[in-house]
Amino acid sequence: MKYLVSKSDKSLKGSIKLPASKSIANRALIIHALSFSPFPVENLSDSDDTRVMEQVFNSNTNHFDIGHAGTAMRFLTAFLSQIVGEWTITGSDRMKQRPIGILVEALNKIGAKIEYLENEGFPPLKIFGSHLKGCLLELDGSVSSQYISALLMIAPTVEDGLTLRLKNKITSRSYIEMTLKLMEQFGVQHIWKGNEIRIAEQKYTARPFTVEADWSGASYWYEMAVLSDDVDLQLVGLHTESLQGDAVIAKWFEQLGILTLPTEKGSWLTKNETVLPRFLRLNFIENPDVAQTFAVLCVIKQIPFHFSGLETLKIKETNRIAALQDELAKLGAQLTEPTSGELAWDGTFPFEKHTLPEIETYHDHRMAMAFAPVCQIAGKVDILDPMVVTKSYPDFWDDLKKVGFEIK
Repeated sequence: MKYLVSKSDKSLKGSIKLPASKSIANRALIIHALSFSPFPVENLSDSDDTRVMEQVFNSNTNHFDIGHAGTAMRFLTAFLSQIVGEWTITGSDRMKQRPIGILVEALNKIGAKIEYLENEGFPPLKIFGSHLKGCLLELDGSVSSQYISALLMIAPTVEDGLTLRLKNKITSRSYIEMTLKLMEQFGVQHIWKGNEIRIAEQKYTARPFTVEADWSGASYWYEMAVLSDDVDLQLVGLHTESLQGDAVIAKWFEQLGILTLPTEKGSWLTKNETVLPRFLRLNFIENPDVAQTFAVLCVIKQIPFHFSGLETLKIKETNRIAALQDELAKLGAQLTEPTSGELAWDGTFPFEKHTLPEIETYHDHRMAMAFAPVCQIAGKVDILDPMVVTKSYPDFWDDLKKVGFEIK
């Protein structure tokens, strides 16, 4: 299946209700369960990842298949390890290639009993839920922050609490901060000094909670705004005062001519006559989920770039560095990886606008959404496996239609 995406004009006008943040929603569901809260979590994300989490919490079985949902795999592994019972958790073929050994090893050190059912260090897992007793755990901070968040959320329920000592450069620090801020809203205190995070044994406080709009999802609308001549776009539910580290893109896009003005409903995007930078240098160590947006945008606007902080992109839904290199090559751009975790382009651009590129998405929602706006320059673009967007933004294609895109 593929969608042919096109747009006949250069304007971007309308009002879009963005999806709720799946990062916040998935954390809120774990904390909601740990706090035995009688209150519903409002404005839950309609994404596949969050649906999977909900299904697990509403299930009567002890076997869970979470598909492509990496967040669910990491968070639920930690959660189930301290729920008495016998559990199995598996996922898609790609999920079985995504490492989880660091988290499993840490959990086993504090009393969990987790076994690998197929390949050492990878799902599927057999989990024997049991009483956990805390200690000092050393973790490599340069790997997925989801391992760290998974441990932090169960820390208050562990006997004597937990202390995490993070070694090396911390990747996606903003997501760790998001987790801790959410825990604070549910009454859990922490101490973060240097490279150590200490959470004492304590109780979560149940409270009503509403999930905010997703800044990662907003990035594609900012990309479309840069590619438009006339911008008057309301993004409902998107607030610059946010728990999400990706809210920094409001500042980043200013140098690309997009202004973000707060409104009662969210944020209003407009455009000024800013001259685009001749070269763009960004570090995505805190914001890896918006890297694809900027890579695609820079290529189609012919802005040479050097991006760093991309170490975790290789263990996402696909190897996103390789996927970007392969698909942007179809537009004539030869991206290089100067060192591990970096991506660069010298501006060489033989792409002809009448060429109709066909974009492979590799089961990765962000590939589909980052490449859809290519049609604003190329005229048309084919997106393969387009419904992969349901992982985080199920209404993406319908929302594009609302502002004048044609989807066939």
